[in-house]
Amino acid sequence: MNLISEKNIYLENQETKGFLADAFYNDTQKKQPLVIFVHGYKGYKDWGAWDLMAEKFAKAGFFFVKFNSSHNGTTVDEPQHFADLEAFGNNNYTKELSDLGIVIDHFIQNPHVDPEKVILMGHSRGGGISIIKTFEDERINGLITLASVDTLDRFPTGDLFESWKKDGVYYALNGRTKQEMPHYYQFYEDYEKNIHRFDVERAAEMAKAYMLIIHGTDDEAVDVKQAEHLHILNPNSELFLIEGGNHTFGAKEPWTSPDLPKDLEAVTEKSIDFLIKNMK
Repeated sequence: MNLISEKNIYLENQETKGFLADAFYNDTQKKQPLVIFVHGYKGYKDWGAWDLMAEKFAKAGFFFVKFNSSHNGTTVDEPQHFADLEAFGNNNYTKELSDLGIVIDHFIQNPHVDPEKVILMGHSRGGGISIIKTFEDERINGLITLASVDTLDRFPTGDLFESWKKDGVYYALNGRTKQEMPHYYQFYEDYEKNIHRFDVERAAEMAKAYMLIIHGTDDEAVDVKQAEHLHILNPNSELFLIEGGNHTFGAKEPWTSPDLPKDLEAVTEKSIDFLIKNMK
């Protein structure tokens, strides 16, 4: 079977701006289930070992897509670097959901895709976005969260919030690139204006899709209790914990090994098995 990887497919979003996506799939007449991976905060499609994960899904018979959200700070010319911090600062949840809608609309029409089998797979903040989109879009019938948040209310509090409101911007240091990443106050205003839409807990309760919740027990960024909470909210979901697993399941940027890290390998295998079992 011939594995195809199409990198940096340009997608246009009139509500935001153009961005790039990758597709990994088999060149076969058989239509393949569509899995769309949604990156998290300070994430991007080419980070770490995501390519290796995509290849493993494709080899298992899935049409796997990952993409850079339009305002994640990368650009069409530099998809692997935070080259546009102004865009990063102007990102918000409305834009991320809009971009995800464009990705679904584009790839569900691909002749290699089975439009009746659409799965979202979100990491960290992308998990919260994926939960909301799954509730909103009836075309989605499968959902996998990796180290997902259980709320999108993840903003500064107290004095820091007040100074953010007053100054209109606050900065967060990117530990890897050492860049000061801006966050404009419009982010919170967008959240407050759409607070009911961005209710992850309600979306998790109401989502009709089969759901797998994966989390590392030693996640340093999103406490494992958030995964347990999501599982309680949706008792039809399956909870799979990686003992000792961190926020990125052993992956880092750059990832130079030809193999997946052990924990991300376990995550990928569990996800594939879960989807195959639930698609019968």
